[in-house]
Amino acid sequence: MGARTKARKRAVDILFEAEQRGLDPQVLVADRVIEPHTEAAVPQYTVDLVEGVVTHRERIDELLATYSQGWTVDRMPAVDRALLRIGTWELLYNDDVPDAVAVDEAVDLAGQLSTDDSPSFVNGLLGRLVDIKPTLLI
Repeated sequence: MGARTKARKRAVDILFEAEQRGLDPQVLVADRVIEPHTEAAVPQYTVDLVEGVVTHRERIDELLATYSQGWTVDRMPAVDRALLRIGTWELLYNDDVPDAVAVDEAVDLAGQLSTDDSPSFVNGLLGRLVDIKPTLLI
């Protein structure tokens, strides 16, 4: 598993945990950063992902709600919601990650961490965002 893949998985874990425990994800990730050289320490890319999702969460959730046919964001499985938020942030706000990589990574993690239907759901929704991305960036 590559370094960025591990960082994405840690970001999913932190976003999921923060939501389940009713904590601020940025506080949770900051707590993990101050434990360097331990298993709990997080890579910088995890911090970037969590902070990016938190900063742009309103817009990300608006897009997910708009383009997820028949699903509200609150009704999505919590792991899928975290994966979709990370994938959407990478698609729209991180030019260092090619769109195909952002989608593939989210789909792969959905297959590992969520339901049997999650990979196709994540792929379909992020694929739709890739298709309309030029209109979103205007």
